[in-house]
Amino acid sequence: MNSFDLLEFFSAFIVLFAVIDILGSIPIVIDIRNKGGRINAFHAASISFGILLLFLFVGEALLGLFGVDLSSFAIAGSFVLMLMAMEMILGITLFRHDSPAGASIVPIAFPLIAGAGSFTTLLALRAEFALFNIIAALFANILVVFFVLHNTNRIERIIGSGGIYVLKKFFGIILMAMAIRLFMSNIATLLVDFMSKVKDLG
Repeated sequence: MNSFDLLEFFSAFIVLFAVIDILGSIPIVIDIRNKGGRINAFHAASISFGILLLFLFVGEALLGLFGVDLSSFAIAGSFVLMLMAMEMILGITLFRHDSPAGASIVPIAFPLIAGAGSFTTLLALRAEFALFNIIAALFANILVVFFVLHNTNRIERIIGSGGIYVLKKFFGIILMAMAIRLFMSNIATLLVDFMSKVKDLG
């Protein structure tokens, strides 16, 4: 359970990378900076990591208070991931970033990086992968977040708006495929549990 699995790490990393979408958020970060919002890359990244790590550990317990099992939450999460993928692929807006403008903590750390999508994704991933691999993938993503926030203007000049557009579409397709996989694997688990209960009652 605690052993490192490269395939699980890479899969979790790609999903979190697509959901956090820090490259796609570069225009938002630039706009905040242009409006005078000072962003400390280290503070934003470390606070995001702390929030997400805390939710990874206590999120399942919170679900238990409402009587929701992890597989059911993962299925609900797969729908959220699918909608986010549609946003990225079709260029539509389904989720609003309506938090008041701020700097490193709000809205960069929360809700831009550690938001509803990443919360849902972390708990959904717990139904699929070992906890150690999820934490490693999360930490690797936070390193990417720090690097991007620290070098936003330079990255924009190198990749260009066209490059950011292509990356967003590509990771949207990856995210959609992961959402379908997440749905299929967890709906199967729920069906097996349901059939087992029916058999016991019979």
